[in-house]
Amino acid sequence: MKKVILFILTTLALISCEKELDINPQGALVESVIEFDKKWVDQQLISAYAILDGNPGYFWAPASNWALGDVASDDFHKGSSIDDQPQLNDVERFSSGTTNIYLSRKWESLYEGISRTNQTLVSIDKAIEEGTSKEDLVILGAEARFLRAHYHMDAKKIWNNIPFMKEGLIATPPNDTDIWPSIEEDLIYASENLPENQEDPGRATSWVAKAYLAKAHMFQNDYQSARPILDNIINEGPFQLVSIYHDNFNGDKNNNSESVFAVQNSVNDGGDGFINGNRGNRLNHPYASDAPGGGCCGFFQPSQNLVNAFKTGADGLPLLDTFNDIDVTSDQGITSDIPFTPYIGNLDPRLDWTVGRRGIEYLEWGPMPGSRWIRDQSNGGPYVGKKHEVLKSQEGSISATGFPQYNAINTPLIRYSDVLLWRAEIYADDGQLTDAMNLVNRIRARAANPNGFVKNSDGTPAANYVISEYTTFPDKEYAIKAVRFERRLELASEGHRFFDLVRWGIAPQVLNKYINEESSKRVYLNGANFTSQKNEYYPIPLDAINSSEGALKQNSGY
Repeated sequence: MKKVILFILTTLALISCEKELDINPQGALVESVIEFDKKWVDQQLISAYAILDGNPGYFWAPASNWALGDVASDDFHKGSSIDDQPQLNDVERFSSGTTNIYLSRKWESLYEGISRTNQTLVSIDKAIEEGTSKEDLVILGAEARFLRAHYHMDAKKIWNNIPFMKEGLIATPPNDTDIWPSIEEDLIYASENLPENQEDPGRATSWVAKAYLAKAHMFQNDYQSARPILDNIINEGPFQLVSIYHDNFNGDKNNNSESVFAVQNSVNDGGDGFINGNRGNRLNHPYASDAPGGGCCGFFQPSQNLVNAFKTGADGLPLLDTFNDIDVTSDQGITSDIPFTPYIGNLDPRLDWTVGRRGIEYLEWGPMPGSRWIRDQSNGGPYVGKKHEVLKSQEGSISATGFPQYNAINTPLIRYSDVLLWRAEIYADDGQLTDAMNLVNRIRARAANPNGFVKNSDGTPAANYVISEYTTFPDKEYAIKAVRFERRLELASEGHRFFDLVRWGIAPQVLNKYINEESSKRVYLNGANFTSQKNEYYPIPLDAINSSEGALKQNSGY
């Protein structure tokens, strides 16, 4: 689909509302010159899919939500230098204001996507009026409603109090009504009217819509409604875990059996070479010309707390309560020309597919050299991210020729492991401890596959990887803790952590404990504080409020 997006975006007529929620187009065709038919509707739908990558928000509105979902959590620091993108410092310190560009661009991007889905639905009605069979347009309409639900759901978990924009609206509705029922209505329609398979990779299917519907219930803590949907996906759906963990982040393995729904990134595709690449991670490469990304820009650095979470005991299990007592050895303060020995203790192998740390093989680029790849180690720490980077052998093919900051690694929005862990959450909450443990163990068994370990050049494991399956969940409290911890390990850097902490109701205690401990290493965290009354949801951008003519009210505390 990506190959036709540039053409569509330059010719597509968008009939938009007068409000900023539906972004006014730079130029528009007159309806009288448009032939409303199935082909036209499909082109409009593709333009709605195109917004999945975060544009027009560029790197300020990443599809993965790394800025608002990971930097705002205990998993990642903003990184880079303290004076670059300073508004992201505010995100990390829970002090974002109403003019923060990471919020205003994200709002703009999501409601642009909503506008395009609504215009697709309007065009369907016009196409039917002009003689196209209604049956020929059902699937396209279901895809549009799925996308509308996706964009609203993303906004809902960021701001909570948001307006639901339906097709045909002229004025912005107030944001004082819970929109979950409207999101669910769209997802139910999509799940009932989409096919089980689509010819084009990246298009929504009935299984994708069901996964999103389950996610909507999980975010409302409605386990009773989520349970049968998840069981249906697990027992009858087409998804399965791939045998190698890193295949989920390998551009040559996009759309594998574990990918439920992902943003379809592409490069060297006949467009400008990079325009459809993963713009959201444009800033997040190691700060060195001999690293993937070609030297820009050093953002998105893992926290010591996250690295410590991957430690395992002699039994190969996570240290659920004591993981942060002693740090995994790092090269903080040690220049690249001084010898350094990596940590020799037990580690979960997923650490070194998630985090780049000194002395450990980095995706065929050689052992990560340490501070030479870090823009400002005193600010962001000694680590770099890894899941969004290409293998050295993929340079110029999976990364854009001449623009290595952009690559064709898909952005996963829901993976099958996500689905399994949601179901494990429900089992744990229901007290079905063995069932919860078995699902967690399916994921740990895959991580324990030695064929999937990071290897040295001689083929030996790059670190002391020791990982085992659980033999028991002794009680409900332990089960819940183990499932949540597994989710952190499995999905780290994929934009979920902050939103998980909020939906679990544990954000204040987890994040304030993290600040207290991590601020000894990252001094700019001193004085930061998270409160549930204010910080669980972000401030609604001032521009959106001003343009709503009084319809939108600001979130509490801002």
